[in-house]
This record gives sequence, structure tokens and C-alpha cells, in this order.
Amino acid sequence: MSNKKAVKKVKKRNPNLRLVKNGDSKPESRENGLEEKIRFGKTKRRIILSAILFSLLAALIAAYIYIVNNYTVTTIYVEGNIHYTNEEIIEMVIGDGMYGNNSLFLSLKYRDKGIDNVPFIQTMDVTVETKDTIRITVYEKALAGYVAYLGRYVYFDKDGIVVETSLEKTEGIPQVTGLKFDHVILHEQLPVEKPEVFADILNITQQLDKYSMSADKIYFDADYQVTLLFGEARVALGNDIYIEEKIMKLQYILPDLLGKSGILDMREYSEDTKSYSFEQD
Repeated sequence: MSNKKAVKKVKKRNPNLRLVKNGDSKPESRENGLEEKIRFGKTKRRIILSAILFSLLAALIAAYIYIVNNYTVTTIYVEGNIHYTNEEIIEMVIGDGMYGNNSLFLSLKYRDKGIDNVPFIQTMDVTVETKDTIRITVYEKALAGYVAYLGRYVYFDKDGIVVETSLEKTEGIPQVTGLKFDHVILHEQLPVEKPEVFADILNITQQLDKYSMSADKIYFDADYQVTLLFGEARVALGNDIYIEEKIMKLQYILPDLLGKSGILDMREYSEDTKSYSFEQD
């Protein structure tokens, strides 16, 4: 019996029967099975990827909580600062940032570098000593004195180079008066008639510091004779001869002068005469 006759005979018995020839299409059951495997594979990959991402997120959260709880700064040492208070230095380093009080963050922020561009400060180094302790070392610019000019305090170094100008006066830095100049340029030397005077100023301030004394003012007259002012008490040192000896002797005299108004004349003081006199106002 031919295929066509066989097919007609079968269809006559079952009109709803559909004949699928080889190569025409795949059975529906096989298509459904393949699609199911593909969907299952995609779902499995999504689950694995989600688990990995969740694990990473959980690890990051745990690390964040650990760092926040264990690296909070509770002790800060500040050294080397004169112009700024400890609180001001700490504020510059820590600031208002969210992680400013975290020692790990600070160690990363200031690793191999200091803090620059702060008036009166050469640089500041931040060292993390322990998880909760940091040390701030301040290196201030070397200031020999300041002059008042146009309502501002003009600070200069040992060579008379203008270091900073400010509206605020720094304690412990003497005011130098009597010098004549007509302009001020930052990072340049004060244009005085006798630039050698800056070496005298440095010598005086170093000697005073050596014996733990601090003058309020250093006055030079027209002949560059020097007078130190301690409150209302004035100490006439004269020229730069025997300055070291005069200041060494002054350390024993000064306690009796504080609170008094008058002039201590040490202009004739020398290794031989050692004479001086005090005239009260």
C-alpha cells in the first residue's frame, strides 16, 4: 500500500490526526525541554552572582563597621606650634569631614606628605602612632620679629625677608620699631637703610630666648642704638658690642624690673666695668 493511501486510511478513522514529516520541525516536547534547560541555567547563574554580590557587600559592611569602631582617634599630640593653638592645629588636620577623626583615613590622606599653604607654618606632619592616637608635628616659619605697617603686622625672618602679613599679633614674637622703610613686598627683604640690622635682631632674639626672656619691643634709634621694652620697663643696650654679656646679666635683673616704669641703662656695661643704673619714671 502506498504512503498516500495509508495516510488517507488513517485520517478517515481519525480526522484530527496531524502527520509530522522528518526534517519539517522538531517535536514540541523537545523544544519545551531545551527552553526549560536554558531558563534553569540563567536562573542558576543569577542566583550565584547574587550570592557573590551579597557576600561582597556583607564583607564591605563588616569591614566598614570594624574600621569605624576600632580606628577612631581619641588621643592627639601636638608639638612645635607657637602661632596657632592646639585646638586650631587639630581643626586644620581633622576638619569637619565625616572621617576626619579616623586614624586609618588620616594615615592614607597624609601618607608621605605634610600640610602646606598654612600662614606662618612651613609644613605639618601627621603620624599615626596607634589605632586611636596620632601626633601632629608643626614646623613653623622662622620669625625674627614683626613691624607694624598700614594696620597690619608684617612678620620677617632672620634675613629680614617678609614671611607673612596678618591682622593678628603672635605672642612671643617681638615688635621691632624705629626702622625706616616705605613699602613692603611679601617674600622680599624689608627695604631698610641698614640691612645688617637684621643680624642684630636675630642675635638679640636668640639671646633672649636662650635665657627664657621675651621682649615686647625692640627699638632702634637713628644711630641703630637698641632699647628693649618689657612692659613699662625699658632696657637701653646701646650698640651691638657686648650684647651677649648684657643680656646674660639682664636675666638676673629683669625680675626686679617687671611692673615698674623706668629705664635700665646698660650702654656702658662691659666685661671690665659691669656698670648699669635704673632710673624710675
